Amino acid sequence: ARFAERWAPGFSGSAGPRYLGFVTGGATPASVAGDWLTSAFDQNLSAAGGSWAQELERETVAWLRELFGLGEAHSGAFVTGATMSNAVGLAIGREWAGERLGVDVSREGAAALGPLDVLSGSPHSSVPKAMSVLGLGRDRLCRVPLLSGGREAVDVTALEAALAERAGRPVIVVANAGTVNTVDFDDLRSIAALKERYDFWLHVDGAFGAFAALCPEYAPLVDGLDAADSVCVDLHKWLNVPYDAAVQFTRRRDLQVSVFHNSSPYLGLPEGEPDFLHLTPENSRRLRALPAWFSLTAYGRDGHREIVERNVALARRLGAGVEALPGLRLLAPVRLNVVCFTLAADPTTERVAELARAVTASGEAYVTPTVYGGIPGLRAAFSNWRTTEADTDRVLRALAAASG
Repeated sequence: ARFAERWAPGFSGSAGPRYLGFVTGGATPASVAGDWLTSAFDQNLSAAGGSWAQELERETVAWLRELFGLGEAHSGAFVTGATMSNAVGLAIGREWAGERLGVDVSREGAAALGPLDVLSGSPHSSVPKAMSVLGLGRDRLCRVPLLSGGREAVDVTALEAALAERAGRPVIVVANAGTVNTVDFDDLRSIAALKERYDFWLHVDGAFGAFAALCPEYAPLVDGLDAADSVCVDLHKWLNVPYDAAVQFTRRRDLQVSVFHNSSPYLGLPEGEPDFLHLTPENSRRLRALPAWFSLTAYGRDGHREIVERNVALARRLGAGVEALPGLRLLAPVRLNVVCFTLAADPTTERVAELARAVTASGEAYVTPTVYGGIPGLRAAFSNWRTTEADTDRVLRALAAASG
């Protein structure tokens, strides 16, 4: 009662069906049960220690690998979110660059590696953050020109030119499987084909866009994902499990162990199947896999595909409604599950922010601001299993009222 009176009223409705800010999933009933049992059993996944918990995580990772169309060459581990998943992938890529140059980065440090460029078209903000943490430096992020026509996808011809300029030095390429603003997809297959001529580590940020693989209609968007050297997928987005949960995949688990192994005498060195403390920055680890295991067991591929397809249909429904409102306009086509829009007239930062505040104050919905093509706008991201057509229509009415 004390919590309900003092704190609960100030919590957001982020698990609710009309919370369309950022890219925020809900929590399926099965995943909530799994999360409750995670706390009840209170397993520490640092090392096996007589518990079956590590095997449960390995099984869940294998299910997810199959879900996203990756092969057995990819191994993986659970991490906290897409930011950490990107950081782990880039750390392995950094170790790969050292291997190419004859430098053991895990022992000698990033300074021994020298400058390492990271090429990307529309990188998420977590990429430069990870580069800073890893000692690569934010300024080594080199933005490659995008396709014309307001696209957020990289121009593969421009990417090839950037790689040619850096021939002779290892490079990391961060490709996008779903950008945050408009869910645009890089041509992963064409980018991977460049590896035949250039030496680079291909990391794919598929935080939520990787879920396109579940649907026959949208799977071509992630064609080539299996060719990536490392992959980031967030699970507390479109898998609809509670915070926090993501997974990272890589083809080079040997390099991953080189980066993250813990060599304390009482833990021993990794042999055979490494414990998870040798694969991620954490030693102590919550059993994040259990909510995902429960949700995948309960609903399977078909159930999660239905969530994705329904969310995409709802995004298109809202997009069509926005186009019909005289006070609003779309900033980009609705490519998957995000609607990016702005005021039809005079979309200044102040006026768009006031629109967002008015929608929030209505209590009907929550959307977040962005800038697309230099124009201030708003984003509505559909990734909650509970969202319905009725919810979408309520959001549209709130936007109509707030935009006048």
